[in-house]
Amino acid sequence: MSAVPENLKYTKEHEWVSDNGDGTILFGITDYAQSALGDIVYIQLPKVGSSISAGAVCGEVESTKSVSEIYAPISGEILEVNDSLNSTPEKINQDPYKDGWIAKVKSVGEYSLLDPAGYRAVISG
Repeated sequence: MSAVPENLKYTKEHEWVSDNGDGTILFGITDYAQSALGDIVYIQLPKVGSSISAGAVCGEVESTKSVSEIYAPISGEILEVNDSLNSTPEKINQDPYKDGWIAKVKSVGEYSLLDPAGYRAVISG
């Protein structure tokens, strides 16, 4: 069973969101997603300063099995990306909820995400 931390929110596309409480969020891909992908060998991060729209593609992850798109969990501006993933993308496999975070975003407007129970229902399918 994949880890689904109680303190996070989720998308149906397997991204997690951590609200920093200051109008910014961190996001990444879930434990379920990294497990399904297998060994991650490359990540295309969003660009700092770019605008993203909830549900739109904002990057991609390449693994030994496939290439998968990363979807923006909310709308906003990319403030920071986890540059360490450029040289060590396997951090996403090792710790998707801490060292494997993808980007920090200044959110604009409201956003609708799944709670942990809702996400568990998605992945238990």
